Amino acid sequence: MRREQGSLRRIVLSGVMLLALGLSGCALLGGGTPQLDTYDLSAPTATEGPRRGHLQVLIAEPSALKALDGQNIVIRPSPGVIQYLKGAQWADRLPKVVQARLAETFQKSGRFGGVGRPGEGLAIDYQVIVDIRSFEVKVEHGSLAHIQLYVRILNDRDGVVKTSKTFEANAPVSGAGNDAYVDALNAAFREAAVAIVGWSAAVM
Repeated sequence: MRREQGSLRRIVLSGVMLLALGLSGCALLGGGTPQLDTYDLSAPTATEGPRRGHLQVLIAEPSALKALDGQNIVIRPSPGVIQYLKGAQWADRLPKVVQARLAETFQKSGRFGGVGRPGEGLAIDYQVIVDIRSFEVKVEHGSLAHIQLYVRILNDRDGVVKTSKTFEANAPVSGAGNDAYVDALNAAFREAAVAIVGWSAAVM
């Protein structure tokens, strides 16, 4: 499997107006709410798999349990225990972020005639349906980002699931702080996204 190096996208929310409002709030209230570090995932370039230039592919919004269906970044200190990374959040609900970056990975691959999300006017041949089963950093025995995505390929013409597969990826956390945790999650996502695109092109 080819793995492309890339860095996470960190969104810094700043500006003169926000700064002015923040200073005003501190002056009036004697303090303010700390700003959260806001993160995005990045989309790798996938080059594996045959070309399916005649196919139109829709990337549906993934499903996820409530703990993963939000902007919180999940940390798992031990089995059965969920915490959230302090002072950090995703740029949108995690399923939306995964959907956007997975769609971008499919588009950048050049393997398909068209790739989009619901409402973008495609004459759809197949849907890629994802269930986010794990998207977390495990810290019980060292820090390791772990992702598990269950993917189904749905024939949109007859409503039949053609095939399905579970994709897992891990990446060690190098360093400390929020950036290091999210960078590891981003690396694991990139590995999984490349594998999903190659497999999808082969089975459609």
